[in-house]
Amino acid sequence: QEHLVESGGGSVQPGGSLRLSCAASDHTLSTYCMGWFRRAPGKGREGVASIDSDGIIDYADSVKGRFAISKDNAKNALYLLLDNLKPEDTGMYYCAAKNQDLYDCYAGSWTGVPAKGAPNRDNFWGQGTQVTVSS
Repeated sequence: QEHLVESGGGSVQPGGSLRLSCAASDHTLSTYCMGWFRRAPGKGREGVASIDSDGIIDYADSVKGRFAISKDNAKNALYLLLDNLKPEDTGMYYCAAKNQDLYDCYAGSWTGVPAKGAPNRDNFWGQGTQVTVSS
């Protein structure tokens, strides 16, 4: 079973920056659609960013120009740079993976209720890392 482990969360003031990392247990990053979604307190999932096996990237409108997703296939690592953070960015951030042969790859694909049967080997995510933005 593949595993995703997030790190890098923390507490920052508005305007601050964080870099989230995600370690995959195998070569998931090179063949799967990878991304990040978040869950704010009392709200549902919001897809934040995605990157497919060819490196095509997509962002939610709410984070465009402030967040940057990247991956290092050799290190089995996925990253999310969060810049110019706002209080509304507060939430638990999850690293996620989807089989591109079965699912469309775009940031919004993780928004809302998970697909039936998830998490499973074709659609899974990590335990999350907390990001808190406050003054």
